[in-house]
Amino acid sequence: MKAEAGQGGRLEAAVQKLDRAMTMLEQRLTKRLAEAGAQAGDLFDQDRTKLATDLDASRARERELEEAAAQASEALAKAVAELRAQLQPEAG
Repeated sequence: MKAEAGQGGRLEAAVQKLDRAMTMLEQRLTKRLAEAGAQAGDLFDQDRTKLATDLDASRARERELEEAAAQASEALAKAVAELRAQLQPEAG
C-alpha cells in the first residue's frame, strides 16, 4: 500500500512540476509576445498564432502523458496486487 501511495505521490509531484513548467512557459511566451508586438506588426500575429498552436499541442501532449501515467499507475497497482496474492499462503 505504501509503495502505491509513493508511486501516486511521485506521479502527482511530477504532474505538479509539469504544470508549474507550463505556467512558466506561458508567462515567458506572454512576455516575449508583448516584446515582439512592440516591434513586429504582422510578424507578431504570425508568431502568436504559431506559439498558440504549439502551446495547444503541448497541452494536448501533457494530457496524453497524464493519462498514460494514470494507466501505468493502475497497471502497476494491479500487478502488485496480483503478486501479493500469489505470494500469500492459501487461506484454508
